[in-house]
Amino acid sequence: MNIAAYPKYESYKDVDISWCSEIPAHWETQPIRNLFNESRRKNADGKNTNYLSLMSHRGVIPYSEKGDIGNKMPADLSGCKIVEPNDFVLNSMNFGIGSFGVSSFGGVCSSVYVILKANQPTTIGYYERIFQHPQFQTFSQSLGNGILAHRCAIGWDELKNVPFPLPPAHEIKIITAFLDDKCAKIDKAVRIKEEQIRLLAERRQILIQQAVTRGLDPDAPMKDSGIDWIGKIPAHWEVKSIRYAFRFRNNQRIPLSGSEREKMQGEYPYYGASGIIDYVEDYIFDEDLILIAEDGANLLSKSTPLAFVARGKYWVNNHAHILEPLFPGFEYWAEVLSAVDYTLYISGSAQPKLTRDRLGSIRVPIPPSNEREKIIALINQQSEKFQNAISIKKDQITLLKEYKTSLINAAVTGKIKVF
Repeated sequence: MNIAAYPKYESYKDVDISWCSEIPAHWETQPIRNLFNESRRKNADGKNTNYLSLMSHRGVIPYSEKGDIGNKMPADLSGCKIVEPNDFVLNSMNFGIGSFGVSSFGGVCSSVYVILKANQPTTIGYYERIFQHPQFQTFSQSLGNGILAHRCAIGWDELKNVPFPLPPAHEIKIITAFLDDKCAKIDKAVRIKEEQIRLLAERRQILIQQAVTRGLDPDAPMKDSGIDWIGKIPAHWEVKSIRYAFRFRNNQRIPLSGSEREKMQGEYPYYGASGIIDYVEDYIFDEDLILIAEDGANLLSKSTPLAFVARGKYWVNNHAHILEPLFPGFEYWAEVLSAVDYTLYISGSAQPKLTRDRLGSIRVPIPPSNEREKIIALINQQSEKFQNAISIKKDQITLLKEYKTSLINAAVTGKIKVF
């Protein structure tokens, strides 16, 4: 439904709220301090061990679900703040990137988090939607202290005098139920489209992997490749170890520290294990080469392509192997190397690593030149076809998310009447 199709309230009044210029005439405004109380209770005895984290746009989650990102759980939990179900929790440093939410859990959290308890607990869902309002978040950043705009420290003292629009209690209940219903339906539609994108990407990978390992002629005589992850290949194809199919260029890698890169920011891509991680003012290479991850969890998860073609002028650090194919066909080789099952070749558990020697020992299929050209043509054709379909789905997701944001903004400020 178009937001413009929703009815409006009969009359409005101007209000002194920088991010909301008017509200329905019968609504009030109240400073946040009249709606919430801050809780600073500490886990002094350290007995509560259910450590909670805040994640952008996910809200409050158990630390165990966060994964290996962000801050680590402290060894001593006695300095942590206590969180109870239905508390509103916000990260004073990351509020501007969506790190806030109503907790469904009891536990403890970082001492830098702000814990707020609503005076009327039934209204917490409505207030959370106001915190999601982009203009409110932008305004809140102006209250904080810090170098980075999105990481300004925003505490209770900065927030408590900020005015909120306040509808009558029965309207808060209706608005909250309306938004919960609509947002749930939008979120479900987004999840469906994200799953469709995943399936499209998976289907593309299956089609291309079949092409680069079995060729394009379904009637071609086959032979055992001797490669466990492939099985049979066309009988006229060769099989070689990577060390005989590529030239390693690892000796030309030059790692740069974060501080070094900061001093030489520029236009040229700086590659690491999983792609571009920065841009610098100089380059090492000015040619097409294949990069493949040397270390990192992605060697096992394959959440992003392990091998990719680097083109133009660029810099490479020591976390990516650099390979120059001895047989033409960059697109073919990138797909083959991405398809390899590296499980048996990886060392290290805490930090998976694929050494040069082990990578060099992996055997790969090599079709004749004319077949590689046909396979590359198929790769490009299928990639374009699937990418177009995926782009359409991504555009639809963007529109759904924009509609959700607009709907929340309009409902919590009274621009539309939802009953």
